[in-house]
Amino acid sequence: MHRTLGLLCLMCTLSAAADPLTIERIFADPALAGPTPRGVKIAPDGSRVGLLRGRADDQHQLDLWTYDLKTRALHLAVDSRQLLPNEQLSDVEKGRRERARIADFHGIVDYVWAPDGRRVLFTLGDTLYLYNLDAPTATALTTLIQSAEPLLDAQVSPKGQYVSYVRNQNLWVIELASGKRTQLTHDGGGAVHNAEAEFVAQEEMDQRSGYWWAPDDAAIAYKRFDETAVPLVKRMELHADHVDVVEQRYPAAGDPNVTVSLGLVAPTGGDSRFIDLGSDPDIYLARVDWAPDSHQLAFQRLTRSQKRLDLVLVDRMSLASRMVLTEISTAWINLHEDLHFLTKQSAFVWASERSGMKHLYLYGLDGTLLRPLSVGNWNIDTLLAVDEYSGLVYFDANKEAASDRQIYAVRLDGTTATHPQRISLQDGWHDAQFAHGANRVGLYVDTYSNPTTPPQVAIHAPNGQHLAWIEENALNSTHPYWPYREQHLTPEYGHITADDGQRLEYQLIKPLGFDPSKKYPVFLRVYGGPTSQQVHRGWQSAFDIYMAQHGYLVFMLDNRGTPRRGRKFSDAIAGQLGAIEVKDQLDGIRWLGSQSFVDAKHIGVFGWSYGGYMTLMLLSKGSDLIAAGAAVAPVTDWRLYDTCYTERYLERPLVNPKGYEQSAVFAALDGLHSPLFLAHGMADDNVLFANSTSLMSELQKRNVQFELMTYPGAKHGLSTPQMKTHIYTSIKNFMDAHLKPHS
Repeated sequence: MHRTLGLLCLMCTLSAAADPLTIERIFADPALAGPTPRGVKIAPDGSRVGLLRGRADDQHQLDLWTYDLKTRALHLAVDSRQLLPNEQLSDVEKGRRERARIADFHGIVDYVWAPDGRRVLFTLGDTLYLYNLDAPTATALTTLIQSAEPLLDAQVSPKGQYVSYVRNQNLWVIELASGKRTQLTHDGGGAVHNAEAEFVAQEEMDQRSGYWWAPDDAAIAYKRFDETAVPLVKRMELHADHVDVVEQRYPAAGDPNVTVSLGLVAPTGGDSRFIDLGSDPDIYLARVDWAPDSHQLAFQRLTRSQKRLDLVLVDRMSLASRMVLTEISTAWINLHEDLHFLTKQSAFVWASERSGMKHLYLYGLDGTLLRPLSVGNWNIDTLLAVDEYSGLVYFDANKEAASDRQIYAVRLDGTTATHPQRISLQDGWHDAQFAHGANRVGLYVDTYSNPTTPPQVAIHAPNGQHLAWIEENALNSTHPYWPYREQHLTPEYGHITADDGQRLEYQLIKPLGFDPSKKYPVFLRVYGGPTSQQVHRGWQSAFDIYMAQHGYLVFMLDNRGTPRRGRKFSDAIAGQLGAIEVKDQLDGIRWLGSQSFVDAKHIGVFGWSYGGYMTLMLLSKGSDLIAAGAAVAPVTDWRLYDTCYTERYLERPLVNPKGYEQSAVFAALDGLHSPLFLAHGMADDNVLFANSTSLMSELQKRNVQFELMTYPGAKHGLSTPQMKTHIYTSIKNFMDAHLKPHS
């Protein structure tokens, strides 16, 4: 008894002594989650692992580190601040980083391994560097080119003979042996771009590059696009000390897209040859891949409606093409990176959702389906690797829990399709990186977290056995989160049932010192869009924990339309947005209201981007259930958003005018009578500021009062720590004012 009382007293003392988590600390340095690496890549020879790490004094300043698998030593390879103390980014590079969702970061934000595993290529500022990890420090760094113009998408050729890059909308190569530079395309400029991905391909198709080396170094396939027909939108970017009038080629829903072609050119120069992409010019060139023998090139052609995807093989010499397979959907096709050509047989691995769930299949090069490789009422995420020597295919999936991501293996002969072997050992969220393109898997690097474990990076054997830590990130007295651990909170997981019988997964963080006899206000964080799952058993948002520590029930629910649950779950939103998603969220709110510990009169909603749109729709359709809402950078009219994303779900405005009308916030805006906090970056080139100005005008016409916060010079993510501290403080204060009236 006395020992128990003593332990309780000690726990109370520790809790009382724990540092309070603050919004300022959430966005300050060092990162609360610890030294979590980014850009983890295994060297082609398997000798090292490369990674990017933020600094202790600036988590957004990334340096290049390497981990030697032989010595098991982590080494700072390039100190970005020492190499370039004052980095200045071009507008082109700022836009590229915004598309890649890395606008928060500076320093070395990406790098490429040379095939020998000894050298690393990266760009910093206006300079392209090649770093030799085995050379003495004084001679390790080679400057390949300094340019007054932006250098984009630098790559090392597969055989290591060349370095390539894009400059002034043209493709260039450097022969490393001689240092000779060759300009391979010459018509880039103005509306014509070579070897780049167009705006919507970067933003909506995860296409980060616009050119692809043949494995034998003898040819480069590249995208050429002409955006003359894309409307030139003039918009104002309001900064703190000046105003820019920006002209941007922005294809809003229904507008013309770029005209695209696919060229082939030799790295030594000469005329390009262009591949026939078919009779319909209004397509998306979605993916390009080379077969291992370099004789055949594959491209994926997506129709403008995004309901048909063709995989086409092209002979490199003759340019003769043949269609290998076609995927057709009544809703839309989800693109993927899950094409892998085999080397020991004339076949390839391919992912398809034709069964209603995403699974892997083996095809012959003639287009014959040989066998399914995975089968079941669950969804694979990504094809991770194919080991032809052991006959195994590795992938990640949500087989055992919708909120988890685990690593699995199946046999290439199809015998284990219905019962894959789980490789990852811990429950939670895994992000695995296998050696790219390897036909034999010797190891993989896994970034793992759960609600009580910040992200850890480790090396594993193919069977999942732990071999070594790259970053253990142990939550001990040296960890940045250690002072706050006593008040750490973790979610409870559960589900409610949608009207069609499907499970809607949720997570709920209960307040610090939760007392089931009391009633608590709710902070509901929503996204709800078709490209992001929110409910997951990984390390949680510090702001969510902060809100729970300040007396809120923090709730999230993945409504129908969100990913990783199969086509029946996702396709419910086809033709109209803001209907099924809102219904499911309102059902979640009603379920919350029925719980004895919930203050049903004080439920608030917050969302960003699609989540901002959802917040507005929830307030417009459910103000009787929602006490207040905060919408940041919301879409308000889908006719203002880009072609590729919007038409995927709504088709073109001329085809589905009613869908666009009903999906816009304005159709239901008369129902909005709960307090609204609206925020938007004044230089947002993704969800244009016009979305919020249109909303402001409509609210003013209705004499609906609202609170407004705009951010000068800010893009879609409000990326600086100062902006994030300000916006989240504003949201917290707004919620407190309306959900805690007596506090």
